[in-house]
Amino acid sequence: MTGPTDEQPGDDVASAAGYRPLLFSIAYGMTGSVGDAEDIVQDALLGLTRARQAGTEVADQKAYLATAVTRLGINYLKSARVRRETYVGDWLPEPVVVPADGPGEHAELADSLSMAFLVLLESLSPVERAVFMLREVFGYDYPAIARTTGKAEANCRQIFARARRRIAGAHRPDGGPAAGRRAEGEELARRFFSAAAGGDMEELLVLLAPDVVFHGDGGGKAQAVGKPLAGQTRVARLLGGLFRRGRLIGFSLRLAWVNGQPGAVTYDGQGQVINVFALDIADGAVQAIRCVVNPDKLGHLGPVSDLARVPAKDGLAPPP
Repeated sequence: MTGPTDEQPGDDVASAAGYRPLLFSIAYGMTGSVGDAEDIVQDALLGLTRARQAGTEVADQKAYLATAVTRLGINYLKSARVRRETYVGDWLPEPVVVPADGPGEHAELADSLSMAFLVLLESLSPVERAVFMLREVFGYDYPAIARTTGKAEANCRQIFARARRRIAGAHRPDGGPAAGRRAEGEELARRFFSAAAGGDMEELLVLLAPDVVFHGDGGGKAQAVGKPLAGQTRVARLLGGLFRRGRLIGFSLRLAWVNGQPGAVTYDGQGQVINVFALDIADGAVQAIRCVVNPDKLGHLGPVSDLARVPAKDGLAPPP
């Protein structure tokens, strides 16, 4: 019989697989990256294997793994901060996409970690982000947060209060939309994408809030708006142009839930991903649109189209 290797967690931690949804949720909330979150979870599981091999007794696998993932996430953010400060254009997290007609692997997490919320977390330090998220999203008590982060309980209370003040009055997760609001949002999104795809500008203007904002994330590697675009008419015109080009290339669109919000994924004629849309819907209107087109953030969804890519020599996305 062969023992566990460095490449795969061994049988002695097979039961830890049940914690993957929680571990991924923490890692994704810390990083905003699907691929990096999956790597962090795998590293934590491998760490548990090695601890067991070394004879370390792990009485509480869940606490051990959550601690490992949180601390790996903090280290990740410390190294990622400089990269994000020099990011070209709007930074948006990698989208977690759940098909509109069925559940997905990360459906529960997506309902708690919207794109808007993850962008807000970017204003916090790595430790503030960990403490705030463990408390606000996952409902950890302060003793558990202290054990997970390695900080004193009193310090954790102070860190949480400071983090909460920094993003006071902004969106906070509520465990996902209620069934009625979810159905309403899904229907409005269906009308929105139908109007955009069909070039129905009158219907688009009806569905867009007067102060709607469009955010595009191309990361300097794909065509995207250089900065947020605000206003009903301006956003409607932008959408009209985007979808007009889409019709010319024979694109297709599939409705989906993106980080717990109504959205869609668009594909080129070969079935390759072009971009992902997520909608903030409130008061019967689309309040914000987030469009991820950076190819580095779409690879986990399948082959990525070259249609929106900016030639390497250009370096920057063209202005809207």
